[in-house]
Amino acid sequence: MVAVVADPDRVAAAWASLAGLGITLADLQHDARPRQPTFDEYLPHVVAAAGPSARRVYSSYWNRMVKTWAGRTIDDIAASEIQALRLVVVATARHRRNSRGGRYASELFVAAARAYYKCAVDDGLIDAADSPAHRISKPRRLPSTRRALTADELTEINLVARTTGNDVVLDALLLRLHTETACRRGGSLGLRLMDLDAERGLVLLREKGGTIRWQPVSLDLATRLAEHAHIRGAVLPTDALLRYRDGKPLTSRATTTSGTASAPTCHGSPHTASAPTGSATPP
Repeated sequence: MVAVVADPDRVAAAWASLAGLGITLADLQHDARPRQPTFDEYLPHVVAAAGPSARRVYSSYWNRMVKTWAGRTIDDIAASEIQALRLVVVATARHRRNSRGGRYASELFVAAARAYYKCAVDDGLIDAADSPAHRISKPRRLPSTRRALTADELTEINLVARTTGNDVVLDALLLRLHTETACRRGGSLGLRLMDLDAERGLVLLREKGGTIRWQPVSLDLATRLAEHAHIRGAVLPTDALLRYRDGKPLTSRATTTSGTASAPTCHGSPHTASAPTGSATPP
């Protein structure tokens, strides 16, 4: 095959013609690209590629973006528009007792916008440098206002759990488990019979982000957990460890079969400042 060499004079003439028309090379390359999807057209692809946690946290912000920019292509949104919508989100954020001036809503909105455009970058629709969402800075996180419960507060909570509610045994076990391990709610809900080593006083906790750790507990608690599981019908190694009085596994709804809430069951973890740290492998 004979290579064709472009005539320099003709190339120069072509460039001169384009310059006269006000057309640049970038314009020609842009026109050669396929049409970009609109914000609402592309959202189903973003949702499908997101994990369950991302869908739960970001969906409301994605829907708000779609409502604002429906019909506009994803490469038509400027960083200043994302910033303007972020300010609207902050101004209209629901105020609760622990609100921090909308900072958390602001952070989640920026994260949702970045997740949307990262998906577009991964699909080759836009270049990473062209993502308007990644030009918006997240607000700096303020120090947490959380604190450990005082000894008196913890004593009071345990007293209420052991003397009220419709399943004081389960409530007391849960509070003691969270006090000794400082585990999250998901850690206690995910406990199975095979996760308890009553002889050595260990429980295997599976928590946020796929974290798995063997956590030491007192032998007394380990024994009580084993007895609780046996009495309430846990037989197979994969059976849930914590159960209601009717033998059904504990759920995050913290209700009995009658629909009555069971005191402080699984509504939170009374973390203590001196809770021990577990390890990923049993000692």
